[in-house]
Amino acid sequence: MTERPQTVSDGSVVSREAILTAVMTFLAAEDVSTLAEIRQSLEQALDAAGPGALDALGRRLGSTGGGWTYYPPDPLARTIHRTVAERVLRPGSTILGADRANALAGRPVVIIGNHLSYSDANLLEVLLFASGASDLADRLTAIAGPKVYSSLKRRFSSLCFGTVRTPQNSALSSEDAVMSPRDVAAAARQSIESAHVRLRRGDALLVYAEGTRSRTRGLQPLLAGVTRYLASDDVLVLPIGMVGSETLYPVGGETLNPVTVIARVGCPGRAGDLRQHAHDNRRLMMDAVGCAIADLLPAEYRGAYSADVEGLDEARDVAREVFGAGTPPSGQA
Repeated sequence: MTERPQTVSDGSVVSREAILTAVMTFLAAEDVSTLAEIRQSLEQALDAAGPGALDALGRRLGSTGGGWTYYPPDPLARTIHRTVAERVLRPGSTILGADRANALAGRPVVIIGNHLSYSDANLLEVLLFASGASDLADRLTAIAGPKVYSSLKRRFSSLCFGTVRTPQNSALSSEDAVMSPRDVAAAARQSIESAHVRLRRGDALLVYAEGTRSRTRGLQPLLAGVTRYLASDDVLVLPIGMVGSETLYPVGGETLNPVTVIARVGCPGRAGDLRQHAHDNRRLMMDAVGCAIADLLPAEYRGAYSADVEGLDEARDVAREVFGAGTPPSGQA
């Protein structure tokens, strides 16, 4: 196969061998025989895709993340990602309640889940695809902060699904410190409009409403500003709880660790019903979603929405009314 290396904006060269080397380095914790199997699978995938697909991926790696807008998935990145994930996810990794995800085929939906790892969106895409919920996997578009595009490795991960780049909440990040409040507000308006366009075009919007991943596993308070993605009454809100991803790519780590990841899908609820039961109170709306997510998680992951946290009685009532909180997903004991 003739290589046509692409040089991206940070000076890195994207070629068949460069991709293989990068993936092998990332999976260095695996044993030699497993690495050989993964490399063979990747070589077959790259050969089947052809040099044109590699050229396109190189161009995308150089241009993705430059504006506050939507970036579509790259087919080759998604193929590589799924090939590697088959080896990284341990047996037992699954989605409970996949029937609920399948029931949303073709419907506008905002997925809101807990955030444990930089790889959460990648893992969710793989689990949805593997469970047969390919419609939702193929429609996935994640709301992504600037860090997602800050390196070649992270940009590659972002190309495994659609993304909308958005400025991160100012209380949680110094990434946008060089931007004036007016610029941040303008960027936020652009990304919100892009997200609404994607919803109207049939995408499944994925939002990690804590704003940043949890360092303790426990859910953090969900940001009230996330309600801006729920402007349409007919949009469905789908809570998802995930466990196990926090050890896949630990803070400060440079390699992936094989893990067992389990995601639980809750009952979807209409954004209009959520707004009505919460009386248009944005804080109450998101706390209700937080309670619905916590209901899908083991006690040690519930954090700010644990059963013993006071002041959430009204939010729990709204969660029961809108999401049926307390009803386990299909297949969950």
